[in-house]
Amino acid sequence: MTDPGTRVAPYGPAALRRAAPALLGYAAVRALGLLVLAGWSGARDKSAYTLLTARWDALWYTRVAELGYGYEVRLPNGDVHSNLAFFPLLPWLERLLHALTPLSYGAAGFVVSLGASLAAAWGIFAVADRVYGRRVGVCAVLVWAVLPVGIVQSMAYSESLFTALAAWSLYAVLTGRWVTAGLLASLAGLTRPVGLAVVAAVWAAGVVSFVRERGAARGAGARPDDSAPRPPSPPARPREGARGGASRAARAAGLLLAPTGAAGYVLWVGHRTGKGPLGYLDVQAGWRNGFDGGLAFARFVGAKFTPGPSGPALPSVLAGVALTAGVAALIWLYVVCVRRRQPLPLLVHTGVVLALALCASSYFGSKPRLLMPAFPLLFPPAQALAALAARRPVRAAVIVGGVAVASAVYGAWWLNGSGPP
Repeated sequence: MTDPGTRVAPYGPAALRRAAPALLGYAAVRALGLLVLAGWSGARDKSAYTLLTARWDALWYTRVAELGYGYEVRLPNGDVHSNLAFFPLLPWLERLLHALTPLSYGAAGFVVSLGASLAAAWGIFAVADRVYGRRVGVCAVLVWAVLPVGIVQSMAYSESLFTALAAWSLYAVLTGRWVTAGLLASLAGLTRPVGLAVVAAVWAAGVVSFVRERGAARGAGARPDDSAPRPPSPPARPREGARGGASRAARAAGLLLAPTGAAGYVLWVGHRTGKGPLGYLDVQAGWRNGFDGGLAFARFVGAKFTPGPSGPALPSVLAGVALTAGVAALIWLYVVCVRRRQPLPLLVHTGVVLALALCASSYFGSKPRLLMPAFPLLFPPAQALAALAARRPVRAAVIVGGVAVASAVYGAWWLNGSGPP
């Protein structure tokens, strides 16, 4: 990996040419998914456009964009679903695009999602290319594109926007652009509650950088024998010192900027609800969302194996086995990432996303899409795919194509059925 202090242009014609295979492959996979969804929905007299822009969370976001905050639904059991649970960046962008174009709020959300998904693909490529090289970067984007719930990347949801901000913030950290990293982390914190993962990654990298810098300075100033005469001091180099000071100031600014988005929105919600700094937790509690260390999810999985009057149903047992295997695979992939010494900010980001997704107490069906921003987990499979492509490119292409078709079919079936909660 290149020295994090080395400045590498992340954009421009040369960078776009380097990322072009990844972006074209990603666009092809997403186009396939949308075409299959359109055909499947049309055969069932449903609107694929409505499924993408005006169902589930997409509808809540467009209501925030159109009406602002304050809308809520009171359920018969006493739960209160408030739109204050939804962070504001996506609705702000929907409102802006609606004001500048003839697009409806839902269509604006769809356009934002499409653009953000391409930006996310480019960011994932940039991070993987930085750490492992171009071939792995292309494969990482393709693996992200063909995830079973990849259709969410094309919905008027906030996953693509958040992943784009997270990926480019992590890339900025890896390349020493601290102010950019902090600004993007702040915007990620205005997008989803899991923005805390990006903030934690920026802070972990910044703190370690400061500690290493202090250790290097102490090591440079130590002498084995204090009684020995000091060598003559070299002439001062003010320019390098100024650059070092500027770098430290930029790092400190980035660390200070990173939490401002999430903290600002959470404090605003607390002020608006009159419940103080923790008011946002009460809003989430109205949706039966919370953090219980994974106990509720464990009970949910365990219930799949619980015998009924005539024993557990086979579909339920198979679902339980699949859930258990999925969680085990996620943990195994994270361990592989640690053993392969992924950069610290990637490990911190992924670890926090995993913890928040797996340890939340409700909406278990949404966990697969909540895990999409944990894209560094896909780097080990991307490395394996890249190695296969180097030896047997046709076989690698067939595998990716087959998985892309399966993902497209699953996405169409899913959205025309239960869909993402």
